[in-house]
Amino acid sequence: VEKVEEQLAGLCIARRCVPSEEPAYLLDIDTSTAAQPGSSRFVAVSCSSQSVRVHDRETLRFLREYRGHPGILSGVRFAHACDSVVFSACSEGTVKCWDVRSATQKPVQVFSGYPSNIFISFDVSCSDLIVCAGTEKVEKDTFLVFWDARGITDCASAAKEPLGVYSESHNDDITKICFHPIEPNLLVSGSTDGLVNVFDINKDNEDDALISTCNSDSSVSSLGWSGEDYKQIYCITHDEGFCWWDMAQLDTEEPITLLHVLDVRESVCAENHGLHYLVGGLYHEKARKLFLIGGTSTGNIHLISCSTAGLSLVGTLCGGHSATVRSFCWSPTDESLLTGGEDAQLLLWKPGAVERSLTKKASLKSSSSVQKRVRVHNTSLKSRKK
Repeated sequence: VEKVEEQLAGLCIARRCVPSEEPAYLLDIDTSTAAQPGSSRFVAVSCSSQSVRVHDRETLRFLREYRGHPGILSGVRFAHACDSVVFSACSEGTVKCWDVRSATQKPVQVFSGYPSNIFISFDVSCSDLIVCAGTEKVEKDTFLVFWDARGITDCASAAKEPLGVYSESHNDDITKICFHPIEPNLLVSGSTDGLVNVFDINKDNEDDALISTCNSDSSVSSLGWSGEDYKQIYCITHDEGFCWWDMAQLDTEEPITLLHVLDVRESVCAENHGLHYLVGGLYHEKARKLFLIGGTSTGNIHLISCSTAGLSLVGTLCGGHSATVRSFCWSPTDESLLTGGEDAQLLLWKPGAVERSLTKKASLKSSSSVQKRVRVHNTSLKSRKK
């Protein structure tokens, strides 16, 4: 574990993407898995300019951009079995599927929701069979909407209708959805109602599907799976709290809560740099350890180690970003980290790397209209445009 922590703390900038002519906040990042050894991998980035940008994974060279989104994007996800297929969800009620090898601006498939749906979260199951999206609350309704994702690459016909919805388990905006990494039927969802729900979607109805409900006592901003066989769930809240639960203890007398920190900024002493916000978590399979990624408004990135005894700072990555970091993607194959932020920069960090590209740019802060549309970490719980 110590070696892994040293490696993380020693990550250096290997590549810096040339910022586009239209600077935008980089809100979410995902990478494809190489279909064959040696084949090129891709990076997809969702931007505050309502576009998805695709880059080469190794060089960060810009490849193409998809602009067919009339609303705010809520993430990007590559298919697990097909390295050229990427999904993006949009607030106007669709999830679109793109083939990054194709130069066309048309999606290969559109998954359409119900008329009032405003999607603010989504994920794709590890088997690529199911797509699920979470909605903003409209009047009294909030939904998890499911589609059958089979045949995406050879079926660019009309929009796919939903398989069905879950509508009873949350009573506010569903801010985050995460399928289990190895069990395609397990799904966890988080909401501004503070609840983190675990479902087995193989069950016949929503009541039976709901395996567990955990309460974060705050609005959920990020969540994921961790631990051996991914039996644990962690959650980060909009006021920078952290919760960590062990689902393996559900049927035992043991408490399921491993750790609950009300404000990570107060519990992790990040020396003079401070800790202003959390971005998310990464489970390091080799070290069998959960880490959190946070940072400062000036672009420093803090790596935080999680244990049942508490949180501790592992290291700080400096000299990369010049503004708040919004997104990251960890690659276990080469133990590298991709980060994107409000300075419009996409950075690739590798152990012991030497940067071979641009000199550091000054902050490329986007106009304030963008700021109104996307969450500002430490000022308000929700600042999304309805």
